[in-house]
Amino acid sequence: MPEPPAPFDRPRSPEPAEPFEKPRSPEPPVSRQAPPLPEPGPSGPEPRSPAQRFDPTPQASPDAVLIRRTMAEVGPVADKVTSYFYALLFVRHPDLRPLFPAAMDTQRDRLLKALLTAAEHIDNTPVLVDYLQNLGRGHRKYGTRPEHYPAVGECLIGSLSRFASAIWDAETEAAWVRAYTTISQVMIDAAAADELRAPAWWYAEVVAHDLRTPDIAVITVRPDQPYPFLAGQYTSLETPWWPRIWRHYSFASAPRSDGLLSFHVKAVPAGWVSNALVHRARPGDIIRLGPPAGSMTVDHTTDSGLLCLGGGTGIAPIKALVEDVAEHGERRPVEVFYGARTDHDLYDIDTMLRLQQSHPWLAVRPVIDQRAHLHLPDAVREYGPWNEYDAYLSGPPGMIRSGVDALRAAGIPSDRIRHDSVEELVAAGD
Repeated sequence: MPEPPAPFDRPRSPEPAEPFEKPRSPEPPVSRQAPPLPEPGPSGPEPRSPAQRFDPTPQASPDAVLIRRTMAEVGPVADKVTSYFYALLFVRHPDLRPLFPAAMDTQRDRLLKALLTAAEHIDNTPVLVDYLQNLGRGHRKYGTRPEHYPAVGECLIGSLSRFASAIWDAETEAAWVRAYTTISQVMIDAAAADELRAPAWWYAEVVAHDLRTPDIAVITVRPDQPYPFLAGQYTSLETPWWPRIWRHYSFASAPRSDGLLSFHVKAVPAGWVSNALVHRARPGDIIRLGPPAGSMTVDHTTDSGLLCLGGGTGIAPIKALVEDVAEHGERRPVEVFYGARTDHDLYDIDTMLRLQQSHPWLAVRPVIDQRAHLHLPDAVREYGPWNEYDAYLSGPPGMIRSGVDALRAAGIPSDRIRHDSVEELVAAGD
């Protein structure tokens, strides 16, 4: 629940739901499907799903129109909306306060981002359901239960109605109630199904801590039980020094036979988790891992080439993708562009060059901004053509955005460009 409500749409039942009645427990949870939702609308930035295809000229649903109108009204006072929401939640439901981190600065920003995502994807079924199911599964690590969701919905409506009072009416409130009723049920169903097959979190012991530069460490951990994931995915991670503060990090290798997991972490200014992992963590320390997430994975049913752009520590999941292709015995071409500001920032170049020596289908091209005076997406334009390739991007949010633009301009369709959610990446570097 510390990640606030996200996209939603119409309720499961055609009859209007009572505002924030206690959501029912799914029976049986493993077989229940998410409710049928309207036809998808245009794509937005979060989250990326490689199989999405959209109608470019959808008709917005009445609820979507009202919700987006609300968002336009509260946008200029987003900070006040967010502060008021949490004030309501903690005053009316003090029992929920322990589920949240002690310091709420970063947490406050995530509410508005989730609401904007909701407005963006209100009519987009594939993105909507996938995003909500991931949130529902991920919220298990906070101790979120079905009975917590009505409190969040009640306070969300209370905050929006206060700061959108100029346009708020019974119709608008009903649209938000219907929307939140659906979002909560999809998340509850996903969490219940996940509870039957996976723990809420995994404990993992740090077994190696390799400081590659003064601010970048490669950290290897051993989970306390098997941890299933796919190359290219990421997880959320909590350290013992900052309880209930979770940050996202990509796996730096394909699944290994010894079960070990590796992450590349860069300490950023005022980054609580990243600084703890780089400068404080040592072998023997115990961290917690949330469930795997992300769709930036290799489609092994095709023989398309892979065009991979990795900037900074974004090279970690790119390396995992290369290992995944190698382990499947495929000889499809893989082109890796490894971007950095300086030679010093190419901290993993030796590993990538060794992979290149072992696999003739792999080409690794370092791109150093300060030496070549061009950015990573610009360098990609000099090679190609790329129309027969699937593209993968990993790195800072600005690089992702400019990279997507460059790849589209190079003729790669949007549905063949894969990357993690830009909104998640914004919060991942803390």
